Amino acid sequence: MKNKVSLIVASSMLFAMTAMNPVHAAADAGQAEALLKGNKCTKCHDAVKDKTGPSFKKTAAKFKGKADAEATISKFLTTGPKIKNADGSEEEHKVIKAKDDAEVKNLVQWILSQ
Repeated sequence: MKNKVSLIVASSMLFAMTAMNPVHAAADAGQAEALLKGNKCTKCHDAVKDKTGPSFKKTAAKFKGKADAEATISKFLTTGPKIKNADGSEEEHKVIKAKDDAEVKNLVQWILSQ
């Protein structure tokens, strides 16, 4: 019985520690920045200041603490929805061209880590 209680406590602690570490903490910044550059994202976005589009820092703040943040941003980057620019004009957001889903996931994690 004592071993069972110890196992439950240890499992609970492990689960709690895992939940405290955000998933986006492990993003490969170099890979993400290369994908941004290759897709010309920095034409409209910057890490810290707004351009035609919002900064990545502002995007991260908007989605902070939201369980569906990764899925929402990933869908946005891969489907090309209509967006409203700072000047009020509308256009379709450019779809990210990546070699695989893992590359997009890394980019999303990098954005959320800003």
